[in-house]
Amino acid sequence: MSVTSRRRMRQSRVLRLLDRLEREPGADPLIEVLRRGVRAVPLGRGRDVLHGRWLGHPVHPLMVQVPVGSWLSAAVLDLWPGRSREAALLVGVGLAAATPAAVTGAVDWAELHPQQQRVGLVHALANTAAVGLYGASLTCRVRGRETAARAYGFLGLTAVGLGGMLGGHLAYRQASGANHAEEVPHVVTQGWHRTGAVDEFPVGRPVRRTVDDVPVLVVRESGGTIHALAERCSHLAGPLSEGTVADGCVRCPWHGSVFRLSDGWNVQGPATAPQPAFDTRIVDGHVEIRLRQQDRDGRAPGGRKAG
Repeated sequence: MSVTSRRRMRQSRVLRLLDRLEREPGADPLIEVLRRGVRAVPLGRGRDVLHGRWLGHPVHPLMVQVPVGSWLSAAVLDLWPGRSREAALLVGVGLAAATPAAVTGAVDWAELHPQQQRVGLVHALANTAAVGLYGASLTCRVRGRETAARAYGFLGLTAVGLGGMLGGHLAYRQASGANHAEEVPHVVTQGWHRTGAVDEFPVGRPVRRTVDDVPVLVVRESGGTIHALAERCSHLAGPLSEGTVADGCVRCPWHGSVFRLSDGWNVQGPATAPQPAFDTRIVDGHVEIRLRQQDRDGRAPGGRKAG
């Protein structure tokens, strides 16, 4: 068997294990308890801060850079004689930064699909093991047990690597934290698109239409104003047409993200990206829409460049 064939078999084996993890429901009762616990914490507006709504994308990947970078640097110093004090400092910095990173991750995790939460739970367990191992490493360093300290440190780095691999699977294969409405400006063609007669849109009720195979949410207000947004929630592609409309906003039925109908701005998380918005007009009793130019240019409502 060639080296390439063996490599492909190993890659396939890893993917099969991850796919099996996604489908395994054994931990679902525990996941439900943890999910409810995280959601029950009275964070108020702080929850949106932890989601990263202010940043335009999840803040958790940014927070993990400090502990991972500190621990990796400590491992490098552990290979260099006479750098034990500096390595101990970096291990301590990583442990201090691990808590805020874990908090942001837990808040995001509680708003994911079950398949993502299963992978996320193992991701969290691997990182928890890493924290425990680095805590043991720091204790050994304080007591002067340098050999044991290095051993615990390298074991911790291994656990961090496993957690990082699972985090990458969450982000890149399962699209956790991705903007699920990003493709809309690249798919909808320019110009006006007819979506139906005005009478087909009951006042105050969300209606789903399709433009260039892209689902669109259309809402007619009592004063006659008509709004149109991309229908799939930017958080996890929830169907906004099945959500509730109130106070000029629509709430996603899956995880509760709230978007302003006038411009698609995400006024409440867990969504961190706004919905692409459409201009509307009425021609011969029919509603026509076109993608708003600021969204086609990749600009967020208010003229700010999307991050």
